[in-house]
Amino acid sequence: MIPRYSRPQMVKIWEPENRFRIWFEIEAHACDAQAELGVIPKEAAAAVWERAKWDVARIDEIERETKHDVIAFLTNLAEHVGPEARFVHQGMTSSDVLDTCLAVQLKEATDLLLADMDALLAALARRAQEHKYTPSIGRSHGIHAEPVTFGLKLAGHYAAFKRGRDRLAAARAEIATCAISGAVGTFANIDPKVEEHVAAKLGLTVEPMSTQVIPRDRHAMYFAVLAVIAASIDNLATEVRHLQRSEVREAEEYFSPGQKGSSAMPHKRNPVLSENLSGLSRLIRSHVVPALENVTLWHERDISHSSVERVIAPDATIALDFALSRLTGMIDKLVVYPDNMQRNLDMLGGLHNSQRVLLALTQAGMSREDAYRAVQRNAMPVWLEGKDFRTLLKADADVAKHLTADQIDGAFDLDYHTKHVDTVFKRVFGE
Repeated sequence: MIPRYSRPQMVKIWEPENRFRIWFEIEAHACDAQAELGVIPKEAAAAVWERAKWDVARIDEIERETKHDVIAFLTNLAEHVGPEARFVHQGMTSSDVLDTCLAVQLKEATDLLLADMDALLAALARRAQEHKYTPSIGRSHGIHAEPVTFGLKLAGHYAAFKRGRDRLAAARAEIATCAISGAVGTFANIDPKVEEHVAAKLGLTVEPMSTQVIPRDRHAMYFAVLAVIAASIDNLATEVRHLQRSEVREAEEYFSPGQKGSSAMPHKRNPVLSENLSGLSRLIRSHVVPALENVTLWHERDISHSSVERVIAPDATIALDFALSRLTGMIDKLVVYPDNMQRNLDMLGGLHNSQRVLLALTQAGMSREDAYRAVQRNAMPVWLEGKDFRTLLKADADVAKHLTADQIDGAFDLDYHTKHVDTVFKRVFGE
């Protein structure tokens, strides 16, 4: 991922130095277990920990000749450890190191993402409570429907991200598995106790059945979860983009002093953050298909998945980390315009109460079909001629047979639409 959309803490997880550190820990912990089993001398295991050094540039130099990254690392390690290095990697295969390392990196990355989601959830909860009863027009198909509150809008997004966080925590558990099973996964040349020891030291669980590689359905599910979270980001970002439109202007991104919206038009205040988030979300979602393709490997192992994961693992986690942080900041500083929300709510002369009138007429004895026709014929002039819905209803003879003027007025009470907001909030946020 390019530096523009990267944050240092997440980037560090995917840097070569951290990768080689994890490789070393896998090998060194395996040596400890091998020493306890009597397979290698304990002195050799101790020497690995004491003398170990590696140099990224030197490893790259060796790899240019060997065309094998794990061998290049082991060669460079041996240059520092000395003769005892012959006991390193006993009975292991490259995938034991690579797959277990990837599990550690994804686990570390996920811990950062979970913290990001906690921050976002806190921001959404705070702003939702702030606007719990701020009335706003709800829209279906982009058209005025019935009133909601801005707090309810944010509560819906909070619930989506809470589900996303739960899924991410489950994905973390599923991806954090260790495989130290040797060639084709049979443990022929290494005791399963080595795997158990390494897993415990690295905070992983033992992979029940590896075939020289950890099964890639785990990884496919992981990236699918990241994609769903990205889709939720896009959903919220798109809502902000719509609300910031000049014709709507119910909410907008914070526009800082000195900020510029357009190189050509000095008046512009554009939703650049939410547009950026929509774009990043597309990128993160695009990694799902290659992750699914990686599930299919030849027999016990090939490396067609490897090149894919070297790209999508850092890029998806780095981009999502950046996006979650950006979204949190955007929501935290989001400028809300309650007066404009009320203006838009009143824009269509009370049409948002059409269902209330429909229901009142049916309860008063009119058939649903007749009631629908009566309400609709009074609603259309409001759309087309800008007339007042309540006035038209009171003048309609069929409506007047069933509802008094006071009953019609009662159907235009805004509080009717928000009477269960507290119930919804308790469901979403708890007591």
